[in-house]
Amino acid sequence: MAGYGYGEPYGSGGGYPPPAQPYGSPFAALTPSSFPPGTDPNLVACFQLADQDGSGLVDDRELQRALSSYNQGFSLRTVRLLMYLFTHTNTRRIGPREFTGLFHCLQMWRGTFERFDRDRSGKIDGPELREALLSMGFAVPPVVVDLLVTKYDKYGDGSRAIEYDNFIECCLIVKGLTDKFKERDTMLSGSATFTYESFMLTVLPFLIA
Repeated sequence: MAGYGYGEPYGSGGGYPPPAQPYGSPFAALTPSSFPPGTDPNLVACFQLADQDGSGLVDDRELQRALSSYNQGFSLRTVRLLMYLFTHTNTRRIGPREFTGLFHCLQMWRGTFERFDRDRSGKIDGPELREALLSMGFAVPPVVVDLLVTKYDKYGDGSRAIEYDNFIECCLIVKGLTDKFKERDTMLSGSATFTYESFMLTVLPFLIA
């Protein structure tokens, strides 16, 4: 129901973050993974270069450096949110399968950002952000978009616009919280009931990333 911010952007494939898992410990161990068949050898090499100890996992700082090598520079907070959305844990480790999906997802989100950055300023304003999120399947209310822009406007110079790295963080938060809400809103009514514990487990990972 798009009216409540629901959507399935890009379908079930294409590297988009997997559906949120049932509630549990956000510090559960990460299940080992491998590269999907047909993964770009350059992407494999990038992961292996980042995985300096050969453990088959890269940590948050290693992932940050790996993404920077592909002109995808992000703060550690954004990197940790990416890791959480793809692993559903706060262990701050990511394996080959998750790394591949994360990389392709970022490519799609960059394409979306560039499509709505119509003046090529490197920024999008509130209405453009709402359009971009809507194109991804999230009908975010204007008041929430306004809060996001207020939070992520780096300069506070009156332009009320956000740059690419903060756009990615907005997407991560909207996607992650919407998925968690949908787990509880089984009738797609736009309403859900949470216990105190499940509410805290839903929100805190996005605050402590």
